[in-house]
Amino acid sequence: MIALSTRSGFVETRFVGHAVVVDPSGAVTRSWGDPEIEIFPRSSNKPAQAAAMVRHGLDLPEHLLALSASSHAGERFHLAGVRAILGQAGLDESALQTPEDYPSDPQERDAWIADGRRPSAISDTCSGKHAAMLATCVLNGWPTLTYRDPEHPLQQAIRWQVEALAGERVGHVGVDGCGAPVLSLSLAGLARSVSRAVQEEYDAPARRVVRAMVAYPDFVGGTNRETSAFMRAVPGLVVKDGSQDVYVAALPDGTGVAVKAEEGSDKARRVALAAVLIAHGVDPSRLAALSSLPVHGGGEVVGEVTSPLS
Repeated sequence: MIALSTRSGFVETRFVGHAVVVDPSGAVTRSWGDPEIEIFPRSSNKPAQAAAMVRHGLDLPEHLLALSASSHAGERFHLAGVRAILGQAGLDESALQTPEDYPSDPQERDAWIADGRRPSAISDTCSGKHAAMLATCVLNGWPTLTYRDPEHPLQQAIRWQVEALAGERVGHVGVDGCGAPVLSLSLAGLARSVSRAVQEEYDAPARRVVRAMVAYPDFVGGTNRETSAFMRAVPGLVVKDGSQDVYVAALPDGTGVAVKAEEGSDKARRVALAAVLIAHGVDPSRLAALSSLPVHGGGEVVGEVTSPLS
């Protein structure tokens, strides 16, 4: 169990899952559940995906590089950044092959609906990654129409980078929510991938990506996204979320953490990650706002989701 939800003093839900901590060498030092469980990291793989693009020539200002590894909320500065990445490559948003969606930020979504605007490919949470993928294809003379194909040179380059950082082979290739390939790793391999990224040479591709994420956390998630809140709260911490209750993080010293809840509702990952970080030396006061989730009843807070990990 990595988290539990209480309502009116009664434990209502127990969240079964897995968590792992690796040291700077990549060795597992602490685990709960199965640290070697194979998962689809989903968007938690984005730092490695972006590193592959940098390795193949993508050169962006730091805020746009952070956006290339993002699951953004569709705020105006996010969409402007996506257009800037595409524009640098001589493309526009019609080149994107992300699903059409509304912005996930509630205020932006409500404004779109009030204005009668339709869902758009650019407002999909993964459009920053897709724009960077397209820009990398243009730089290398690779086809843009098939950039999501697992056999495309871009996706093969990404697979190489994911495996190199994780120190293991990808077991399964699937289709992510955005339509791009999703590559499976062990939970420990996911933790190692970001641990190694923060320890690379200063100008190495993966280090450039995580430096950008730390410098511009709101471009990685959004003004009101918990991923960004983690990075704002803890200096030097890099964090990336993934759908189906996945989180990966690394402290500046190379300690890596990965979390996966079996339940998949994204309710357990935040409190579990906060608990593990606190157990490994992060000041609890920095993560006080992220260490629990309120449970509501009748319009009032009647309980909370917390984690027993320590």
